[in-house]
Amino acid sequence: MSKERPANWVPGRSASDKARLAVFNVLMAVEADGAYANIVLPKQLRAWHFGRRDSAYATNLAYGTLRMQGRWDAILEHCMGGRRIEETDLPVRILLRMGAHQLLEFGTAPHAAVNETVTLARNEVGTGASKFVNAVLHRVSERSLKEWQEVIRADAGGKANSVAFLSRWFSHPAWIIRALSQALMASGRPHKDILSVLKSDNTPAHVALVARDISLGDLESDIERGSMTSAPGVLVDSAVLLTSGAPHRVFAIKDGLAGVQDEGSQLIARTLANAPIEGRDSLWLDMCAGPGGKTATLASYAAKRGARIHANELHEHRLDLVADSVRRFENIVDLRLGDGAEIGSQEPGAYDRVLIDAPCTGIGALRRRPEARWRKEAGDALDLSVLQGDLLDSGYAALREGGVLCYSTCSPYLVETRAVVEAFLERTDAQLIDAGPLASQQAKVAIDSTDKMVQLWPDLHHSDAMFFAMITKPSQEKA
Repeated sequence: MSKERPANWVPGRSASDKARLAVFNVLMAVEADGAYANIVLPKQLRAWHFGRRDSAYATNLAYGTLRMQGRWDAILEHCMGGRRIEETDLPVRILLRMGAHQLLEFGTAPHAAVNETVTLARNEVGTGASKFVNAVLHRVSERSLKEWQEVIRADAGGKANSVAFLSRWFSHPAWIIRALSQALMASGRPHKDILSVLKSDNTPAHVALVARDISLGDLESDIERGSMTSAPGVLVDSAVLLTSGAPHRVFAIKDGLAGVQDEGSQLIARTLANAPIEGRDSLWLDMCAGPGGKTATLASYAAKRGARIHANELHEHRLDLVADSVRRFENIVDLRLGDGAEIGSQEPGAYDRVLIDAPCTGIGALRRRPEARWRKEAGDALDLSVLQGDLLDSGYAALREGGVLCYSTCSPYLVETRAVVEAFLERTDAQLIDAGPLASQQAKVAIDSTDKMVQLWPDLHHSDAMFFAMITKPSQEKA
């Protein structure tokens, strides 16, 4: 007697490759539900109980497809008989991008890449969709990546430095290309450097760890004991780069002795914590504390000086993340749920050091959050700049005379960096401190400033493209 077949069983149908199916599920969640890949992907990997090989493959395919989807869409439209990519159903669109990434980026043999993607299409969408995917991917496979580059360049009028070509080939929306170009010029860098920045955005970054309440040597040994590998940080000496393994497996992170934090973020926290000030140094404010990485790093310095930190966050779920990040220092960190824009009027002149890590478009972290490039519009920064200005006004009001304030964003977009600071300086008596020399004292390399403000870059500093300015409040004794 034969075993009973599942209700959806089809004779002769091959099973989908599990790693590719996991990636399909992740990309569907990102596109359809607005999920974040760095959250849903680990859940998929655990659910499938993948080993290292399958986990690495799924991770590279998921992030790579998201990162390069602009390029794949431009190529796919040449293979779709005049149909626009947006005119295809979402599941089919995702499958085509996955197939193109395997063919042109991974160099997977065409029969394997096409057949596995077609099988996935048949099982998850239907026979009609699988035939369409098969036809399109076969056309994609007829040209090499270099040949497709020439096709896309021709689409852009043959100009390799045009916004149209750079946007499609390096898979960045056109407004981000323009924003990066303007920020480069404002930082004294030539326009041609945008190629280096775009390539860095499209290169996966190692996870950066920060040693907070543990020596660097002990953190490296802890990683080695977990059968993982690491390399020294590039920008700051408090960082270790995890070159293999997962941070949740590091005991020092489980115990709160270390944390996951980009090297640029570490540098900003260190620069604020060590900027010289006169007089008392007992109460610090992190105005926009979520998710808590900078708060915890600040706390590691405050703990050695007998200072306290007030960590404010507008959203309760993000305040929970702060609480988890600072649990090692919970005796000196006070959590506050509220609007940072109100702190200045509620606690004028109360704080010696203030950090405003302002909400922003986040386009400085595209190498870590590839989906972010597809979720923001240029106009988003205009609304954010109003909020950023309000937070800066509030933080300055909360700062005591002679204290120091750091305004930072994870974005190089001038609308939310220099423009916000310059407008603030025009309406207040605030004074800029040259952030370059202060940051250089905390970094392993020299940090240049332009007009006393610092813009970090992934290609130069191996960090997210973070911006920061250091501000002080002059004494009013002479007034």
